[in-house]
Amino acid sequence: MTERETSGRSAAATLARVLDLIDPGIIDVVVAPRGTDVPVRGVILYDLGDEDADGAALAGTILLGVGVDPRGRDAVEAVRAARDAGASALVLRRGAAGVDPAVVEAAEHGGTALLTRHPRRGWTHVLGLLRNACAQSGTFELAAVDSLRPGDLSGLANTVADLVGGAITIEDPQSRVLAYSRMDHEPDPMRRATILNQEVPRWRVAELRESGFFRTLWGTDDVVRLPADERYAERLVIAVRDGGEVLGSIWAAADGRPLAPDATAALRTAARAALPHLVHHETRGREAARRREEAVHTLLGGGAGAEQAARTVGVRPDRPYTVIVVEAYERSATQAAADPPTHAEQRVLDVLALQATALRPEGVTARAGRRLFVLTPAGDAHVDPARDLVATARSVPGTVVFAGVGPTAGRPDELPGAREEAEIVVRVLRERAAASARAPASASALSADVVSEVALVRLLDRLASLWPMAGPVHEMVEHDRLHGSEYSASVGAYLGAFGDTAAAARGLSVHPNTLRYRLRRAKELFGVDLDDPTGRLLADLGLRLAYRARP
Repeated sequence: MTERETSGRSAAATLARVLDLIDPGIIDVVVAPRGTDVPVRGVILYDLGDEDADGAALAGTILLGVGVDPRGRDAVEAVRAARDAGASALVLRRGAAGVDPAVVEAAEHGGTALLTRHPRRGWTHVLGLLRNACAQSGTFELAAVDSLRPGDLSGLANTVADLVGGAITIEDPQSRVLAYSRMDHEPDPMRRATILNQEVPRWRVAELRESGFFRTLWGTDDVVRLPADERYAERLVIAVRDGGEVLGSIWAAADGRPLAPDATAALRTAARAALPHLVHHETRGREAARRREEAVHTLLGGGAGAEQAARTVGVRPDRPYTVIVVEAYERSATQAAADPPTHAEQRVLDVLALQATALRPEGVTARAGRRLFVLTPAGDAHVDPARDLVATARSVPGTVVFAGVGPTAGRPDELPGAREEAEIVVRVLRERAAASARAPASASALSADVVSEVALVRLLDRLASLWPMAGPVHEMVEHDRLHGSEYSASVGAYLGAFGDTAAAARGLSVHPNTLRYRLRRAKELFGVDLDDPTGRLLADLGLRLAYRARP
């Protein structure tokens, strides 16, 4: 070890140390037959029914039993599988009734510690906490960074810069700058542009990708050299990994002086020292985003906690806000609004969330299935704030989005109502698209633009419980469903044409006499009397409810 590479320490992580670094109540020890001083070498989200899993890779790890019922038969099998793999611990979801005694007994005899997670903490969150704790409790670190607080990437960049004798940038896998060292010398143009833009210029990323540089960098644990040319100084780069996952990279650039002779060795050590800081940064970012999104849902849902949620997301009580609801659909998929989003739909929601906050940095977003909720300060009342989102969505081929804007909420307690109305506007747009003979297209609307249709949706919602009850229209629709007749379509076309038989017949592509016969039979068979104003009203409402009830 050279003078520039200060002495490190290699301290194996233990289960006790890992749990000490996590707040109480999130993960509890149910039973630990071998104690908690057992070594831990990683955390794995593991499907215990995966027959292709590498058993050797699971030894000494903490396994997260995703999808395993803590009181089900699978839990006993999971404990035995963890024991056979040599895992240090198995984490199960904490059920309301606790863990089944048979599961506890299996763990006591198996030797693998059995832990439970809090039911309100998701697996992704627990994975991040455990990875962060493992990284902090058992890593080879530079003595110089021991005093840095977890996640202090700027301090880490300055420390590494002193070791390598150059300028340091720490980047995420998407080439966005997470931190950079102080500039003691004039940076070259690439470093200057990267720092000013907080990311590597897109053309440079494309250049490095096409040359195969990133493929080499992500495929090795060692330092990769990017030689100097007439434009830029020499650079040394190393990826920072957590197992097989790349968390980022450290770039060292000659900063008006040659890099230190042992800069390569220093970067190798720096990559190991950077691991807990990048894990902490990633975990903290995910946790902060999760808390913010939960606060948005609480604020838009109203009720207890709304006042605290407003403070969390920075909503001011003296400022009006607008709620936008967006739904995304893939053209090639047959999806209902409540179904989970496909990959393409998730991608367009990601794009729209970024676009929403780019348009109004004070705005916040939250997801729920294929829906995106946008809460933003109200602007010009004559401007449709969803129009830009729809325009952005059109750049993502193969998807359709519907964006509804609720009325302006003057106070935080008016936000749930604004959200509800924005959701109804989206339903109006979706039903318009479903009723159209054309291919659906992305659309947006303000609640003020569709007042009548919003009122009708609310009315039909109230009447929906009455639809299954027997009645003339219900009997007619059921007859059509069972026998393939066209009475319902004929009545609907007649009502839609305001009683113009010729126009309704043209829409159905039948002779007017055929339509008249069907309408007469509808009255004879089911009692649907279109000559009576009450009959016409009930027929119109009944058919609308019937169309809603269709699969």
